[in-house]
Amino acid sequence: MIELLILAAIAVFVFLRLRSVLGTRTGFEKPTVPPLRPVEADAPAAPSWSGEDRERTLEEEIARVADPDSETALALRRMARAEPGFSPVAFIEGAKRAYEIILMAYENGDLDTLRPLLSDEVYQSFADAIERRRAQGLTVDARFIGVREARIFSAMFSEDTGEADVEVRFVGELISVVRNADHDIVEGDPNEVRRQTDLWTFTRKMGSSDPNWILTATGG
Repeated sequence: MIELLILAAIAVFVFLRLRSVLGTRTGFEKPTVPPLRPVEADAPAAPSWSGEDRERTLEEEIARVADPDSETALALRRMARAEPGFSPVAFIEGAKRAYEIILMAYENGDLDTLRPLLSDEVYQSFADAIERRRAQGLTVDARFIGVREARIFSAMFSEDTGEADVEVRFVGELISVVRNADHDIVEGDPNEVRRQTDLWTFTRKMGSSDPNWILTATGG
């Protein structure tokens, strides 16, 4: 929407609305990855549980990522019954890595990285926002600082279909600057770390031979 300087203000407003696809922010060599796995190479391996040890370890892990008396905890227990190797803690570690990869791929307009990590609907939403950004002549310079918080917000499991949905609340920190076609800064500060809150839902069929979790919904 940027037509030289006349519509610059409108373009910035529209761009800010597009960025809400990923979350809300308050003042504060591109990766190449396979489809998302919630367990990274340096994440804790899923434990080999059996009997009482399995139940104890599972309860300890649930307490680390969610309220143990909630419906979310009940859903996580059902997921573990459907897939004994499921580890809530390993899932969160992998989700944190996925958050960084997806967030930075969006900022960089890297559709090739985004494609295997997102559902068709979420991918199209991201792709449309990236295309509008390009059409407006806007570019983003971004650097990921880290995940300040990652916690399971809610979880649902269907015993009929085996499908699991895990909603994770992320609080991330990054430096992000938006520039127009003249390379003028229209948003952000290269010296300011900004905090961003996102609520993302990952989906997978438990017990499936496919270990990949896919991002199926976003919010802030």
